[in-house]
Amino acid sequence: MAALIITDIGKQFVMHLRGGIRIPVISALSFAVESGECVVLNGPSGAGKSSVLKMIYGTYGVESGQILIEHLGGSVDIALADPRLMKQVRRKTIGYVSQFLRVVPRVSAIDLVAEPLISEGVEAETATNRAETLLERLNVPSALWALPPATFSGGEQQRINIARSFITDHPVLLLDEPSASLDAKNRQVVIDLIGEKKRAGVAMLGIFHDPDVRDAVADRLVNVSSLASVQADHQKAVA
Repeated sequence: MAALIITDIGKQFVMHLRGGIRIPVISALSFAVESGECVVLNGPSGAGKSSVLKMIYGTYGVESGQILIEHLGGSVDIALADPRLMKQVRRKTIGYVSQFLRVVPRVSAIDLVAEPLISEGVEAETATNRAETLLERLNVPSALWALPPATFSGGEQQRINIARSFITDHPVLLLDEPSASLDAKNRQVVIDLIGEKKRAGVAMLGIFHDPDVRDAVADRLVNVSSLASVQADHQKAVA
């Protein structure tokens, strides 16, 4: 079985301030992601690509369809999973690189990056060493490691975010614009990290607006552009 199987998923947003109008975002979308490949969601802004990732991660509800993921030797349907099970799935099976770093006050960059490993029971020194290696690869100056990232630049915060997400060994990894805000040198580092994850057998699903990065990492494209036209037609109908 593929590491991740999406079957006929659907999602609508309800505009409560506009009389409960329902705007379709995703409709009957199906695809699968095998271990060791990077599948890229392709389509224009507003097509629902980020919504798909959030449905898989469990932060958006799944209104129809099925999302099956291999988890601890079995299969879980995320569409039906309760919050306790989803917490376990996120801890053990699904990693997520968002576009934004959730900055924790007074927590240093090195501790933020090492924390996911420590929470899995990895010894603190080992976790810190792995965090330092990733921060070095992502060209984060060592003078910043002991500082909280709240005052870092957008690109520096994104590199902390990438290091924090890539440090774990989750078998499934969701990538929401991981190369955003990065210069060419660090975009190449992200490409290299994705390649290493693929060789390690990780199943990845991503969004990349940078065509050079997308072309470098994508094994297959899932085109969701038709969904944007469905949404646009619906919006015209209710305007």
